[in-house]
Amino acid sequence: MSLIAGTTLTLKVAREVSPYGYFLTDEENEVLLHYTELVGGKPNINSIVKVFIYFDSEDRIAATMKTPLLQLGELKRLRVVDVHPKLGCFLEMGLGRNLLLPLSELPESIEYRPLPGDEVFVVMKHDKEGRLIAKIAYEEELSPLVFHAPETWKNNWVEGWVTKTLQLGSFVIIDGGVVGFGVYGLIPSSERTKSIRLGERVRARVTFVREDGRVNLSMTERKEVGRIEDADRILAFLKERPGGGMPYSDETDADTIKSRFGISKSAFKRAIGKLMRDGLVTQKGSWTYLVVEASQAEPTEGAEGE
Repeated sequence: MSLIAGTTLTLKVAREVSPYGYFLTDEENEVLLHYTELVGGKPNINSIVKVFIYFDSEDRIAATMKTPLLQLGELKRLRVVDVHPKLGCFLEMGLGRNLLLPLSELPESIEYRPLPGDEVFVVMKHDKEGRLIAKIAYEEELSPLVFHAPETWKNNWVEGWVTKTLQLGSFVIIDGGVVGFGVYGLIPSSERTKSIRLGERVRARVTFVREDGRVNLSMTERKEVGRIEDADRILAFLKERPGGGMPYSDETDADTIKSRFGISKSAFKRAIGKLMRDGLVTQKGSWTYLVVEASQAEPTEGAEGE
């Protein structure tokens, strides 16, 4: 038997070495179980204990009686507890120490990288030196675990965790709850309201259930609902502006609209169109203005004397 980091073994307590702990053996190799890694009372010499094998902070093979959140080759969703700009992300693995998700596993764009509190699907692997690291779980590992979304999910709002995020869109594992692991989904870039990080928790609407059981998602409401909400937001914005005007109109570029209102230019135009049809706003050149009712308008000079 060999002592492989990332595995759980049943070993015999060979001897106690104060002030460090106990040496365990598989009859061929020995490994230290430090006092701080005990769970329960102290073991007796020659007793059998179950331990997890790992590398300590000095890269020495060691044992712990604590139970990790995952083992070598297993896939789990782990929480990001810290981020190092040159090393990568450190993940909570349930042992009082963290598992490194190397920088090479993270998106090239910094805005897509996880932050503390995000949760990423990973598989525990060895690096070239045999140390434990995390690798991002991609489609080949996740696909066998997901189930097909039912047609009844269409237009429902769901939540999930981002498994991969690119310029073209973000892939999400939607919560499965008691049904199972989850459902694979894609938020196309045109349906994102902001940049989405790997491991970020997102809420989105199912727009289409595909034949393969996966779903397309959007972070916006249906057009008819979204148009009303967007119109209300723009109207409230105008009411807070001096003179009831804003330097945004159908002529404004899409990036400016996205930055200022968090919606696409097409959604902006739909909302403005509704407000204009309702007689609430008007456009003059590149500006949009509130329509002031006659009863609300300032009295003209001399009106009081007429």
